[in-house]
Amino acid sequence: MPLTFRKSFRILPGVRLNISRHSWSITTGGRHGPRRTHSSTGRRTTSMDLPGPFGWRKTTHSGRKRRRRVH
Repeated sequence: MPLTFRKSFRILPGVRLNISRHSWSITTGGRHGPRRTHSSTGRRTTSMDLPGPFGWRKTTHSGRKRRRRVH
């Protein structure tokens, strides 16, 4: 079983710093309404919880090339 590391810090109300082993990201927004996440790898995600068991998510990548992980 692989070891993982993930930690999230609340910087300001509605702003979180998320740190993992391979990258970091900043998330803005709260539980009610849209959230935007900007990652150090160039990924940008906009997501929103909808009523019931539904959710909406759109992910885009910047012009950076994605590195392929070698195991």
